[in-house]
Amino acid sequence: MSTDELKANVEFALQEIRPYLEADGGNISLIEITNDTVSVQLEGACLGCSVNQMTLKNGVEATIKRHAPQIKHVIEVNGISF
Repeated sequence: MSTDELKANVEFALQEIRPYLEADGGNISLIEITNDTVSVQLEGACLGCSVNQMTLKNGVEATIKRHAPQIKHVIEVNGISF
């Protein structure tokens, strides 16, 4: 899978999970894809949410891996720009 295809699959996965985050006042942005790791930034209400790590693992990471199985890790960056 090319880099562009991988990015498109990850973006598609984020679009799938985004309505659930938006319903709770949050959102998510793709920061970068490096090797087998996707870096995302949680936004809005997701930043201070006590269950955001559970959402990241059980929701975001699972959805990304379903669309891009070569991804092994999804990490959150906190307002860090690259």
